[in-house]
Amino acid sequence: MDSPLGPLAPAHLSEFIVGLVLAILVAVVVQMFVVPRFEAMYGDRAAQIEGGINRAQAVQAEAAKTKRQYLEQLAQSREESARIREEARAQGAILLEEAREQAKLEATRIVAAGRHQLEIERAQALHELRGEVGALAAELAERIVGESLADTALTQRTVDRFLSELEEQPSRQAPDFLPDSLTTQGQ
Repeated sequence: MDSPLGPLAPAHLSEFIVGLVLAILVAVVVQMFVVPRFEAMYGDRAAQIEGGINRAQAVQAEAAKTKRQYLEQLAQSREESARIREEARAQGAILLEEAREQAKLEATRIVAAGRHQLEIERAQALHELRGEVGALAAELAERIVGESLADTALTQRTVDRFLSELEEQPSRQAPDFLPDSLTTQGQ
């Protein structure tokens, strides 16, 4: 009897049954002890991988949050520096304007003081000139008349009246320049 299994065909039916029982027994032992351990190891590995992914996502989210905060702080810093620069420019302009006003006031004060001093010096010079002109006029009158003019009060009144009449007359000042038409005619 040649069986279709050839050399794999069992010679005795008892060998086949024992082999079958042992195969079932090995399958049951593997199913009961080995497969749960593999499943537990697989679950642990899956949990570790999933935990690593979750941790990586959490770290990535934290990094994104930190980056956002950094960018916000950077933008705030830029705005703050722009505001400070603008305030400094405004304060500089105010200080410059105040300095200009102060300089104008000081210049006005100096010019007024100069004018006042000139008026005082002019009055002093006029007073001295009046005295000298009076003395010269009296001396000239004495020479012309040939007599001494001893009454100084009378002489002083006469000189003062003469000078006040001169001041009332319109002044005739020579121009500081000559027009071109006059300079070419004279040549």
